[in-house]
Amino acid sequence: MSAPATIQPTIAKSELELRRELAAVYRLLAHFKMTDLIFTHVSVRLPGPEHHFLINPYGLLFEEITASNLVKIDLDGNLVEPSEYQVNPAGFVIHGAVHSARSDAQCVLHTHTKAGCAVAAQEDGLLPLNQISMEFYNRVGYHDYEGIALNTVERERLVKDLGTHPALILRNHGLLTVGVTASEAFLRMFYLEKACDIQIAAQASGSLRLPSPELAEYTARQFAGEVKDEFSDDQAYELAWAALLRLLDRIDPEYKN
Repeated sequence: MSAPATIQPTIAKSELELRRELAAVYRLLAHFKMTDLIFTHVSVRLPGPEHHFLINPYGLLFEEITASNLVKIDLDGNLVEPSEYQVNPAGFVIHGAVHSARSDAQCVLHTHTKAGCAVAAQEDGLLPLNQISMEFYNRVGYHDYEGIALNTVERERLVKDLGTHPALILRNHGLLTVGVTASEAFLRMFYLEKACDIQIAAQASGSLRLPSPELAEYTARQFAGEVKDEFSDDQAYELAWAALLRLLDRIDPEYKN
């Protein structure tokens, strides 16, 4: 299997395009059972100097999110346009911190899945047990639990722990991924979640066989496109995202509304 390439943005997307892409992410999280009722968030930064973002309306299930009912907020989680919905301000303590610190973090995605929370509770964190998990080898940060994210004083430590990584494991809490696009953040989360699921299954089956650190690092560099292999595939993530949109168009097309 070829390594998935990072999605590279071409031209600035319109707000409608960003709304539809973000709504698609919410519906896909619901489809793949990666939700926590009305809790957790995915946020996307809008173009412009205002530092405005789109996020889910507080109180709606992810399967109810549409392009038009996404809420526009500022860096502190305040509404910047009239809406019949409110926002869970606690959720943006985490998101606002990452958006502020990382220019490449146009999308921030946070989950509380069973497998993700289980690995987040393990002392050794994510193990390089499988090709999927090796994508994140030495490329995931860890942030110690400080209670429910209701205090902005946690932001500096969280950002430091994320560093330049594409993913963060919030110990005793859950998972977080970032992306230049919402689709990139989703696909990273899809595979980080799968890596956690594989780890829980492997740990239940008996003794574990780990690759050498050198091989795990080599594989991670392959995923990142840093190795000149005989063959390469720089369209993998884009093709996967297009396939997911076709899935939504068949089973749940209302996300575009």
